[in-house]
Amino acid sequence: MMQDVWRYLLAFAIGGGLCIPAQILIDRTKLTPARILVIYVVAGVVLGGVGLYQPVVDAAGAGGTTPLLGFGFLIAEGVREAVGRQGLLGALTGGLSATAGGIAAALVFGYLACLLFRGKPKT
Repeated sequence: MMQDVWRYLLAFAIGGGLCIPAQILIDRTKLTPARILVIYVVAGVVLGGVGLYQPVVDAAGAGGTTPLLGFGFLIAEGVREAVGRQGLLGALTGGLSATAGGIAAALVFGYLACLLFRGKPKT
């Protein structure tokens, strides 16, 4: 049981640690959340593409795949696997098939958030 608690704490700590720089960028810069999102996803693709993000996922589990860096990592992994199976066509389809569940969830929850809350522009 203690091992499970430790895994949850590690996932929470690493996932939260990955989110801290994004929150600092939101609070301290004029970058919009959309630009920060793009930075994080692209960084995840690059880190996943060169194999540097896999150790984070191995250590953190969901704490490494849930933040936006993890989304980029999953895109890179999906493309890598699909290219191995389908050749060059896999470069076009792999990222979408690997992340389809996350994309669908983001669309549904984003739509629900739009219905429930009112957004404000960053000043």
